[in-house]
Amino acid sequence: MDLIDYQDSRPIYEQISEKFKILILKGILEPDEKMPSVRQLAMDLSTNPNTVQRAYSELERQGFLYSVKGKGNFVSPNPNLRDMKKQELLERLRALLKEAEDSGIPREELLDALSGKKV
Repeated sequence: MDLIDYQDSRPIYEQISEKFKILILKGILEPDEKMPSVRQLAMDLSTNPNTVQRAYSELERQGFLYSVKGKGNFVSPNPNLRDMKKQELLERLRALLKEAEDSGIPREELLDALSGKKV
């Protein structure tokens, strides 16, 4: 499992949680599927168990996981996860478009560039 990129400037727990979000959103990890134990994943990644626990806690806070005391962590069966991610991405895109417009770059120019048209 390739979850950590040591060239990435983001904290390791963020990288772990982001990779698991992608796996969940793509359906690779299915609802109610058991996640690797914190201890096992920490050993597999050669990282501190606290780092993995922080990633799992973040995923649980965002609704991607739920925990069962004494059993472990499981993928949330929340059907709205993809919609939540879509809304998050749209908000980021709107912020980028606003920043571009504030910088004097027309919105149409950016949209053309995104659609593959020559700019």
